Amino acid sequence: MADETMEYEGLCEKGKVPDQDGGCVMPEVTFSAFVMSLNTSILFHLGEIADPETGTKMVNFELARHAIDTLVVIEQKTEGNLTGEEAELLKNILYDVKMRFVKAAKK
Repeated sequence: MADETMEYEGLCEKGKVPDQDGGCVMPEVTFSAFVMSLNTSILFHLGEIADPETGTKMVNFELARHAIDTLVVIEQKTEGNLTGEEAELLKNILYDVKMRFVKAAKK
């Protein structure tokens, strides 16, 4: 993967990588981007984000719970190794998705 990242240097502005057509669209892979992608997955599985292809919203508590548990493991395993900003982002997202999960489960 490091070799692939090196290929992108100089092709796109910082924080983006090229897509299949050579356009610079994808965000750089960072810890924060990874956490945000799991957050998006949780919101999708809680039915808060519609499927981009069908426009339908689906609820799957098992997949939402799995993604939340994944964030909890990440929080535990990275304790003391994150920047203050990364730790705060993770803490805030975990709190938010747990509250959303409880609210959705009560419906």
